[in-house]
Amino acid sequence: MESSQSNGETALVETPSSLTAQDSSLATDSQQQIPPHLSHDPENSLKRSDPFQFGSRLLSQEDNVFEFNAWDHVETDDTYKEYAELQYAKQREAPVSDFDKSRFNSDPAKWWNNFYKNNTANFFKDRKWLQQEFPILSEITKPDAGPTTLLEVGAGAGNTAFPILKHNQNPNLKIHACDFSKKAVEVIRENEAYDTKTIQADVWDAANETLPPGLQEGTVDVVLMIFIFSALSPSQWNQAMHNIYRVLKPGGEVLFRDYGRGDLAQVRFKKGRYLEENFYIRGDGTRVYFFEKDELIKIWTGKGTEDAGGSSTGFEIVNLGVDRRLLVNRAKQLKMYRCWMQGRFRKQEKPVPG
Repeated sequence: MESSQSNGETALVETPSSLTAQDSSLATDSQQQIPPHLSHDPENSLKRSDPFQFGSRLLSQEDNVFEFNAWDHVETDDTYKEYAELQYAKQREAPVSDFDKSRFNSDPAKWWNNFYKNNTANFFKDRKWLQQEFPILSEITKPDAGPTTLLEVGAGAGNTAFPILKHNQNPNLKIHACDFSKKAVEVIRENEAYDTKTIQADVWDAANETLPPGLQEGTVDVVLMIFIFSALSPSQWNQAMHNIYRVLKPGGEVLFRDYGRGDLAQVRFKKGRYLEENFYIRGDGTRVYFFEKDELIKIWTGKGTEDAGGSSTGFEIVNLGVDRRLLVNRAKQLKMYRCWMQGRFRKQEKPVPG
């Protein structure tokens, strides 16, 4: 499952800066030490076609925030935080009606099918950044990686699976691309790069009690969950995790990326979109949840949750980080804060009792 974001921008306070001229020899030495993607030299400015350099462009007090289109690891300022809290209060005051709650929650696949009917495969950009963000994806595509099974949950139009296959050199890699939208699966199967020797696309609801078609317990090496967990309601999380646990081999990993609380997409929601805390209905009828780091730790480990009774879910956190970006509209002098959660969760070697 994938989704576009609604239009709209939030204007915040500009922070001007000035640059001080330095001795030319010192400047030359400094430029030689600075990687091209961190340099302020216009010759080195990243274009949209260049590889992503996530986490590498840092904003300092001396920088002009409007010099580049994006900055990494930028904490939200007080102005934005106050604005966000006011927005959340307004959202809670005007929630989704009980009728619409039932309408959107009873058959979420219907809304995702409509989404893919209205948006062709060309609507989505290939996720070329995934192998940089998750190096294990580069490892399993090497010629000598050996037999590897990759399950993508919420495969959407194939914009994750096909870029992986494009660079794959492992003759024994098999991707199972699953989505609970029938239309999304049709889009994948109609792609000219679709070959059942390397990829199998199927309709599967991660929150059902069955495993994906063609897969048995303990047969998957890596599970990809990119912006899919947020499409499930909180009541569905445990079943989805249980299914992922069952299908993974001991030591197998989940590669996870999803929306974080405070993301501009959450702050922008107007009245009549609030389902419950941090959970919303988009204008196209699809659902989205915005996570906090501590919340994800509790969800995926079971620690600190009353529902889990103190027992483990069978996963350990390899790493989990908050990816904060400041996107800039230089023409309109606007700042837009984005927030995502990214992590790796490993199935523990020994089964957890209970």
